[in-house]
Amino acid sequence: MGAYEGFASVYDMFMDEIDYPVWVKYIQDSWEKLGKIPESVIDLGCGTGNITIPLAKAGFSVVGVDISEEMLAEAQRKAFAEGLSIPFFCQDMMEMELSYQVDCVLSLCDSLNYLTEEGELFAAFSAVKKHLKPNGIFLFDMNTEYKFKELLGDKTYAAMTEDAAYFWENSFDEEERINEYYVSFFIRQKDKETYERVEEYHYERAYSLEEVKSCLEENGFLLLNVYDGYCFERAKEDSQRYFFAAQLKEEL
Repeated sequence: MGAYEGFASVYDMFMDEIDYPVWVKYIQDSWEKLGKIPESVIDLGCGTGNITIPLAKAGFSVVGVDISEEMLAEAQRKAFAEGLSIPFFCQDMMEMELSYQVDCVLSLCDSLNYLTEEGELFAAFSAVKKHLKPNGIFLFDMNTEYKFKELLGDKTYAAMTEDAAYFWENSFDEEERINEYYVSFFIRQKDKETYERVEEYHYERAYSLEEVKSCLEENGFLLLNVYDGYCFERAKEDSQRYFFAAQLKEEL
């Protein structure tokens, strides 16, 4: 089973530690700081729409792209509940193919870490480039090697709600810089007495700042800033998440 295919309906339940309104505000503050307020946005790796939907409610023309049909179905359900008509596309980020360009592409919630080969990261950046207008902005985040090695490492986590529970085991290969997540979910069924067990394996790679910068430059991007997570402080050695701001260079 592919990543996020088995638990889209309970994904938000176990991601409630993420303060999405703060993230959305940070994105808008980033645009203001760059002097680049977009009209059109692609949310790449949008998941269940936790960034896409608030941006649409704020008046931005935004579309969501994700590889998981189940996650997109949940995103569409949530959008309809808000009275919003948001286009969602089920596509691989490395092969994104839309018929237009936008002012800004976002890729958040460590979506790009799921690309475990540098060639895959290059392909994703190339797809982003193809969908940006000249001087367009690319904002994205990534989990860091420090987080994988020092905080997740070989640790196990568990959480439980009234309708579901999960067990999450981590294993970090320092040589390959790949973190393997084994996630086992128990999802309460409609009869309220039985649970469905869903098991998934997820893999994320830690990229160095130099690798990311090189990949951006090879695709015609200028790296503007690298911040420590969702603040405007410079990234440091013990940053758990990097936030990147890049701009597509205008071809002469």
